[in-house]
Amino acid sequence: MPTKQDILQTIVDCGVVAIVRLNDSSQLERVGQAIQTGGLNVIEFTMTTPGALRIIEEWTRARAGKVLLGAGTVLDPETARAAILAGAEFIVSPSTNHAVVEMCNRYGKVVMPGAYTPTEIVAAMEMGADLVKLFPASSLGPSYIKAIRGPLPHARLVPTGGVSVQNAAEFIRAGAAALAVGGELVNNAIVERGEFDKITEAARQFREEVRKARM
Repeated sequence: MPTKQDILQTIVDCGVVAIVRLNDSSQLERVGQAIQTGGLNVIEFTMTTPGALRIIEEWTRARAGKVLLGAGTVLDPETARAAILAGAEFIVSPSTNHAVVEMCNRYGKVVMPGAYTPTEIVAAMEMGADLVKLFPASSLGPSYIKAIRGPLPHARLVPTGGVSVQNAAEFIRAGAAALAVGGELVNNAIVERGEFDKITEAARQFREEVRKARM
């Protein structure tokens, strides 16, 4: 079983958290495989996707040690615990909930609550957040991360929302610990058309942009 430090290091090393948020869970297996084939081994299944807990449990059994699975859009400690028991190694929330952070720390799992302002970021860190989801990053941009990390160089920020292949490297160079990518990587339209090769190619592009930005 990986330690919290192992989990955190895997996320940072990969550099991209692939967010899977779909209306239908029937193709989650193929979506996950396409992401993995593209070179990304950190996947977040959101709790708004039907059957997310079942998929996490099945993938944990089948791909232990190969893919790091997390649960996203976790709003309360009960959901966090259910996801952890299903096999989630990290928990992501759009907001900062002290009880969720506490639950994850109790079970030794990485927790990434959402924040927007400097005050919220510091509050999340003081609660025990391992990473802070900067959301929505689309209205802030890479320059915001650079500005925040001036007085808070130890803040491990993960921009989410608005991260694309075009700006991924810029976010990393600004100081992002990793990126969280959803619709630019996986969306309902692509899945409904069965274009899983596009998911794989996008995953490769994001991984490559992160690699180049870190050189």
